[in-house]
Amino acid sequence: MADLEQMKQKYASVLNLIKQTDVRLSHMHIQDNKFLIQGAASSEEIKNRIWDQIKLVNPAADDITCDLTVDPSLAPKAAAAAAGSSAAGRAYTVVAGDSLSKIAKQFYGNANQYMKIFEANKDKLNDPDKIKVGQQLVIPE
Repeated sequence: MADLEQMKQKYASVLNLIKQTDVRLSHMHIQDNKFLIQGAASSEEIKNRIWDQIKLVNPAADDITCDLTVDPSLAPKAAAAAAGSSAAGRAYTVVAGDSLSKIAKQFYGNANQYMKIFEANKDKLNDPDKIKVGQQLVIPE
């Protein structure tokens, strides 16, 4: 029998990403012996990031049900301003497994745009190959 607290611990990185990306959760409990997470993400991109993180924790995803819908009205209007960055970009928090090229692919659809992110974050980065989990980056438009 799955235990809710154990599942929360196992999927802590997923729950942290959900919190960072402002996914609105409507349900989080054990159902049919699986950890059920149900809610809404502001974009397909965020929904996919949540799934990528689930697969990092458990590639088979055989003990979790993640039912996220996409609701564009949930998109944070002032995320860039709240992070203290310019209005010309949005804030992004680096998660495990990230690289600038992976982030560029996610936001621009092209991994080769990673230098655009590096240039916008020269105040925090010395090397485009060295980013740290938890680091706040500005993603320029």
